[in-house]
Amino acid sequence: MNIKITGTGSYIPDTIEKNEAFHEHVFLNSDGSSINTPNEVIVEKFKAITGIVERRYAKEHLNASDLAFFAAEKAIEDANIDPESIDYIIVAHNFGDVKHNTVQGDMLPSLAARVKHSLRIKNPQCIAYDVLFGCPGWVEGVIQAKAFIKSGMAKRCLVIGSETLSRVVDKYDRDAMIFSDGAGATIIEASHEEGGVLAHESASFTYDEAYYLYFGSSNNPEISRDTRYIKMDGRKIYEFALINVPKAMKACLDKSGLDITEVKKIFLHQANEKMDEAILQRFYRLYKTPIPEGIMPMSIQNLGNSSVATVPTLFDLVKNNKLKNHSLTKGDVVIFASVGAGMHINAIVYKY
Repeated sequence: MNIKITGTGSYIPDTIEKNEAFHEHVFLNSDGSSINTPNEVIVEKFKAITGIVERRYAKEHLNASDLAFFAAEKAIEDANIDPESIDYIIVAHNFGDVKHNTVQGDMLPSLAARVKHSLRIKNPQCIAYDVLFGCPGWVEGVIQAKAFIKSGMAKRCLVIGSETLSRVVDKYDRDAMIFSDGAGATIIEASHEEGGVLAHESASFTYDEAYYLYFGSSNNPEISRDTRYIKMDGRKIYEFALINVPKAMKACLDKSGLDITEVKKIFLHQANEKMDEAILQRFYRLYKTPIPEGIMPMSIQNLGNSSVATVPTLFDLVKNNKLKNHSLTKGDVVIFASVGAGMHINAIVYKY
């Protein structure tokens, strides 16, 4: 029995926020002092590092659970299954439903329960729960789904990554330009077909690294200290990722028993273009092998960083030939890998 992704779906919001929109923002240093650099220069430097030209924001009336539902509908349709046959619904996110112009995350009931309700699934044996694992949440959800299926506890799972990060950013912080909204969903099930999940690797580094990403006060001291926003130590995250993500990917590939030359695509969490390129270089350096052309699809340039949604959305785009110069063929070996708040790292070797 193999564990395969039999359906995919994604929801990419229609609202596009281009870099030029930040030319009018007031950016401040973390101590509240002014930044003596024109916004045009700040934005251009940001683009050079992250690769981001534009990002997507959800419409005001939609929340993370709505985006998750839309992506789930597409994945269910793509897999051609009856929703009542789903045994587990696993939704990865970080902040729950954050309504537009509010500051409070809502996770009661869980987002997975909300998605199940929206799908109108009656079966009480369809278990719905959330995963809080930072940006690697969707990958970890797939690993959990595999465990459920292998153990006989389930035959079919729906795993979703959904987030509306645009609603938890500090607009006075330059890092606000990184984050975006979106959702990606997958149906995971037992299959007699060849391929599927071949190996996985997960790790949680918390001794020194737990608070590289955290909830903190606005850079504007006039904003209430009790109102919190997503904050990060970008330099530490970058250094951590470059050391540890390639190691996790190698450990995972070695577990699979496959050779590096057999890998056709690598789907990395879309956090930062320069960081992802450096991770790829470090990974192939571990095998003393040159990087094949076109091995790593990227969506961050136009979609930004939507956290748990980046990897499943990117996979859905490539699977459906919606990303230029990238496609998948039956039998292709791919790697999914992510890093994020915690700090958590994970990877999956998958045969398409």
